[in-house]
Amino acid sequence: MEIGRAGARETVNSTETELLVETARLAAQVGGLVLREYARDLDGLIVDEKSVHDYVTAADRASEKAIVKFLRERHPDHSILAEESPEERLPGPCTWIIDPLDGTTNFIHGYPVYSVSIALQQGDAVIAGAVYDPVRDEMFHAGADQGAFLNGDPIHVSSRTGLGGCLLATGFPFKIHDRLKDYLRSFEVFARSTAGIRRAGSAALDLCNVACGRFDGFWEMSLAPWDVAAGGLIVHEAGGRATDFLGSGAFLKNGNIVAAAPRVHAAMLEVLRRTLV
Repeated sequence: MEIGRAGARETVNSTETELLVETARLAAQVGGLVLREYARDLDGLIVDEKSVHDYVTAADRASEKAIVKFLRERHPDHSILAEESPEERLPGPCTWIIDPLDGTTNFIHGYPVYSVSIALQQGDAVIAGAVYDPVRDEMFHAGADQGAFLNGDPIHVSSRTGLGGCLLATGFPFKIHDRLKDYLRSFEVFARSTAGIRRAGSAALDLCNVACGRFDGFWEMSLAPWDVAAGGLIVHEAGGRATDFLGSGAFLKNGNIVAAAPRVHAAMLEVLRRTLV
């Protein structure tokens, strides 16, 4: 899968892309409104454990249900790939990739860092994406070859040229404990080489914060497509680079992603090649 590549979207013109981005934005807002309602009564929230340390709540399911309903009404011929539902695969080339609540553990604990992530993949390319932070009412969005935006204003990655002075973001590989030692080697190198590292708990928001320059770079392993599809496009359209740990665009397939300003990305990639690959 590629981010914002023209070859896989020959039939989509600029106006059509803008309409698809608007659909992604509206769908993200639909999910965000549901999350706001559930956040008012966290004590009564129903929580299930899908696997060790991997939770799903009534809020995840309700947000996803509302988003899928909205998208079906607008595009009944599009496929759906959503975190909490079986994949709906239709014959056409377009698939909506949905994370109805990225940061579920944060949400459960009332920690105000979580988001809704919506992306549209056509063929092998992600061409539209939106990430909504319902706590701060921040909407990040991007369309292929159309730039990246925060609440309608253009955004760009930071201008840093190396690891010195950088603020990085990451996420711990809680699903693959056998790789935790490898991950900690990369963490140690980055901790010694930068101004600091933050672990906020929402990969989609971390990527958007790279796109607008709040973070200089982000890395994490073993993520799902819905965690990174929209955020990866937003970083790309904000002038950054988003790849896997080998420097390829296969992060939607293998789940390993490093995203940063171009020259910071090169420095991070070198560290990850030494410690993780």
